[in-house]
Amino acid sequence: MAQIDTGTTHLLADLDGGVLTLTLNRPEARNAMSGEMTGALARQLAWAELAPEVKVVVLTGSGQGFCAGGDVKGMDQRNQGAGAGPTIDEAIFAQRVNQRETSGRLFSMPKPTVAALPGAAAGAGLGLALACDLRIMSKTAIMTTAFARVGFSGDYGGTYFLTQLVGAGKARELYFFSERVNAEEALRLGLTNWVCEADELQAKTRDIARRLAAGPTVAFRYMKENLNRAMTGEVGECMDLEVTHHVHCGQTADHKEAARAFVEKREPVFAGR
Repeated sequence: MAQIDTGTTHLLADLDGGVLTLTLNRPEARNAMSGEMTGALARQLAWAELAPEVKVVVLTGSGQGFCAGGDVKGMDQRNQGAGAGPTIDEAIFAQRVNQRETSGRLFSMPKPTVAALPGAAAGAGLGLALACDLRIMSKTAIMTTAFARVGFSGDYGGTYFLTQLVGAGKARELYFFSERVNAEEALRLGLTNWVCEADELQAKTRDIARRLAAGPTVAFRYMKENLNRAMTGEVGECMDLEVTHHVHCGQTADHKEAARAFVEKREPVFAGR
């Protein structure tokens, strides 16, 4: 396992067997976001998107939480402080860039992304979790939009991702009332793919990530593009894109290896080519 220097203690990173694990690390604040954290997360995701040695990205949190979202205590301190801050236009532009480089990149990068929730994912933290392709939750973890409780409308893509996963009506309910969704209900709603005991979360996440890292990376890249396009694209356009990607995958070494393995009744060994 190789430890990676992220430039801050607020984000830990390690690379092991093609799996890049990014750990939000402010346990004393339930991993609430900081500028250091989101900046480091953006840098690591930008690197991971292009690094051939990274096959899968896992996002998790240290301690008992995943991510509490924005640091509300810090917000209150800033609200009480004096002095000139950024203009509203500067603030909007900066957050637009940051969201695209974090939640946006988790969603769009051509590699599988997995969120592992040891505890609560709230507010913007929920947005980060929902931006990932797959989610696994501890039985003790919860999800909540939380924004209505602090007079915010929501950010980090949560309104988009939640609507796609549970439908418009349920997404509105969860945003308006900020109810806590436990792991069992999250599984029923399709907000998580797996639920496990708290002490099994790391092992279960590692197993899922390693299976993905050993998979056909070219095919995964095109699967993800197809699936993302299907969320907003016109049906004919999506079907045409499927054909282009499917035929291309048929020319890869991974497909030929898998076909040969099928005939020989063995498991394929993918090389990402």
